[in-house]
Amino acid sequence: MGGVLKGVSIRGLEVFEALAETGSVGEAARRLGMSAPAVSQQLKNLNQAVGLPLVDQGRRPMTLTPAGRQFLRHVEAALGALRTGQRDLTTLDLSAVSALRLGVIEDFENEVTPTLTARLAETMQNCVFRLNTGPSHTLLAMIGRSTLDMAICAESRDLPNGVTLHPLVEDPYILAVPRGTDISGGVAALSHLRLLRRDQDQVMGQQIEASLMRQGLSIPNRFELDSNQSISALVAGGTGWTITTPVSLMRAGRFLESIDAHPLPFEGFSRRIVLCAAGDWTGDVPEQIAAIARDLIDHHFTEPGLLKMPWLEGRFRLLSEV
Repeated sequence: MGGVLKGVSIRGLEVFEALAETGSVGEAARRLGMSAPAVSQQLKNLNQAVGLPLVDQGRRPMTLTPAGRQFLRHVEAALGALRTGQRDLTTLDLSAVSALRLGVIEDFENEVTPTLTARLAETMQNCVFRLNTGPSHTLLAMIGRSTLDMAICAESRDLPNGVTLHPLVEDPYILAVPRGTDISGGVAALSHLRLLRRDQDQVMGQQIEASLMRQGLSIPNRFELDSNQSISALVAGGTGWTITTPVSLMRAGRFLESIDAHPLPFEGFSRRIVLCAAGDWTGDVPEQIAAIARDLIDHHFTEPGLLKMPWLEGRFRLLSEV
């Protein structure tokens, strides 16, 4: 495999990476927004360029050949370098912006927010910047009162007038129970545990209660909390179970190893996390902030989340501008 690999495209490398992760032409096509025949053609082109078969297509799911496993390490390194370079080129120019007031939900306080703030600060020498963290309903209310310009938050039915939404990630609801809990009997199997509810002022709390009502489930309200870490601690300690999302669950930290995550035992639903921009904020600035946020969310949440919960593939996913 020495020399230059003529005919190798970035798209072909992306196809190979997706096939290695999914083991399926159909899944790779869905992930990349391509047709299945196009994926197969890209793989064929790559095999011809390398001169060796990279994927054993006779197995289901498909697996990499020994050459493919070796090649994958280089492909991941190359694509990683290209993506880093692309991120470095996505530089905000806030030199003409005199003030920016940004809100970010608490879910991202430890991972996304610090790095996002640092990226913004790189070009904010002439910009007065204010950052607020809090629950989504509080941040949306601040946009409605014109005390915030933008907020990274969960989308709500009650949005301020005139805002523009820039989608970031689809965050599906999942079941979180103490490690080793048998859930084969569905919600009825959890009757010995307390349901740990979210604060009903929160977007998550409202969406969860609406879903429980649709399922005809009436569960006693004994615990209602607005602290994600407190909920995680109680689940990990065996006190109760909860309905949460991958983003919220990944924040459980030291409690995570004592929690089992499962698909909901009834019809699934999701929350969408978006960048909500006030009506007078249009153009490149919100879109570029959203692009940086997506990259950080992918690194800190979707990639590690799918490794832990691969059954969320296709549901826990980044969202692009529409």
